[in-house]
Amino acid sequence: MEKRTGCKYIDVYLDAIRTGARPSSKEMRQAAEYIAGKLTAPGVVIDAEKTERARELIEKYFGMVLMDWELFVLALVHCYYPDDTLVFTEFLIMMGRGNGKNGFISGLAWYLTTPDHGVQGYNVDIIANSEDQAKTSFEDVYEMLERNWGKLKRFFYKSRELIKSLRTGSYIKFNTSNARTKDGKRSACLIFDEEHEYENDDSIRVFKSGFGKRRHSRVFKITTNGYVRDGVLDKDLEIAHAVLNGEIPDSRLCPLLYKADGEEDVRDKTAWVKACPSLPYLENLRIQMEQEFTALAYDKSTELDFYTKRMNLPRSNMEIAVTEWANIAATNTPLPDLRGLTCTVGIDYASLRDWAAVDFHFQRGSERLDFGHYWLCRRNPDLNRVKAPWRAWADMGLVTPVDDVEIAPELLTEYIARTAQEYYVKTVALDNFRYALMRDALLKIGFGAKEFGNVYLTRPSDIMKVQPIIDSCFNNHWFTWGDNPPLRWAVNNTKLVRSGRREGTDTGNFYYAKIEAKSRKTDPFMALAAAMCVEEDNGTGLSGDLPELGVIIG
Repeated sequence: MEKRTGCKYIDVYLDAIRTGARPSSKEMRQAAEYIAGKLTAPGVVIDAEKTERARELIEKYFGMVLMDWELFVLALVHCYYPDDTLVFTEFLIMMGRGNGKNGFISGLAWYLTTPDHGVQGYNVDIIANSEDQAKTSFEDVYEMLERNWGKLKRFFYKSRELIKSLRTGSYIKFNTSNARTKDGKRSACLIFDEEHEYENDDSIRVFKSGFGKRRHSRVFKITTNGYVRDGVLDKDLEIAHAVLNGEIPDSRLCPLLYKADGEEDVRDKTAWVKACPSLPYLENLRIQMEQEFTALAYDKSTELDFYTKRMNLPRSNMEIAVTEWANIAATNTPLPDLRGLTCTVGIDYASLRDWAAVDFHFQRGSERLDFGHYWLCRRNPDLNRVKAPWRAWADMGLVTPVDDVEIAPELLTEYIARTAQEYYVKTVALDNFRYALMRDALLKIGFGAKEFGNVYLTRPSDIMKVQPIIDSCFNNHWFTWGDNPPLRWAVNNTKLVRSGRREGTDTGNFYYAKIEAKSRKTDPFMALAAAMCVEEDNGTGLSGDLPELGVIIG
């Protein structure tokens, strides 16, 4: 027998998911069982009176009729353990664009500041990457107060920057995600809008640092999926899946992940509701989605947005992406012990005033295994444009920030010499332009193009030849990199360009290029590509009776 919570808004919604009456993603089917298990635990109370009062207030003043998923969330907000703590302190709500999540969160945010919610000083901070996005829900509340000012002016203060309940002392403010100016907040409720845009969690950590002192503090993260990979949303989705899989049994997270399960759902219009729960109620949304679906075959940008923003199935721009994100994410498996194996080493940098990368590349049959190290120049004037969490990568030991006018070539060669003590390095590969600056430093550790014959100078044609091999390795999940976020980030920053297309002599081959030159670096991936240009030098990958390493130290 299915577990019943006794709350009509929750039980009806869960029943629709379980029976299939409401087509639902795998994650929402898991969420149904997870939520039912939480809410049927001994002593859990669902405050039906507060839920109903919240519905009445939101519908009355915001002029809307709440949909089934909104009533479901509203009831989940009012679930308590016997010690008066919340069953769910954090909500991650991901759904397709156009489903009204901002309108709903506006009404909920306002209700939480009212005496009907019943918590004094229940301050609500809305955070987004841009001011326009952060103001979306705030302005919904402001405009509602404007429309009803005759009735509500005795109870609220309003300005374009602050809304405050005169009865509870609770405020609503909007904030951009500039973490440097947000210390000292007294928030009881944090709303992070469009979390997919966050490349790092600096602002989230700062806002949370002073959070949780108020009774019944809550966090809401509302978002579609997006194009930032390995950012905050991907990490939160990883946690959400662990919760739904039962790996974090004591979590107070409520993950509601509305998404298509795969390509077949995109083609089946009856399955669109999996990602767009408001679709049965919003005729305009249905019409717009059908128009976009018709355009998929003709407009790549529409296809990209439809998959990523409507269906919450992240899909790289297939015309330019190196590979799909799922293939990049699959590289994150532990590296085995590679000591004693032969390898090649790739080096890449655009400028020693920017980033530099070294990649150690191994081959075992079809499997390719890589690790490396990366350097960035702290004095690069464009460093502030790089949104990646390089400080966290430095803490992981993967990136070395260099506080100098440029990255000294010896930093790279010292790393190669030190690391090569445990492997047999057959060949170092880099292109001729990089070699001009690296030559002296490489000679000191026993590598030279003419002097030792163990440096290969790559050409664009070499990269074009190895690109199909790299593509196959991604598609078959033959890459193993361990947990290497800088390398995954670099792949996601790289695009494929068809050789000869501009000149009208399309060869059918591809070379790699940066998607955006200033903020999206490709050096770690291009170092891997260089190493793969000479991977045949690895042979079987076994050192066998090879001589002592030809690396000179000091």
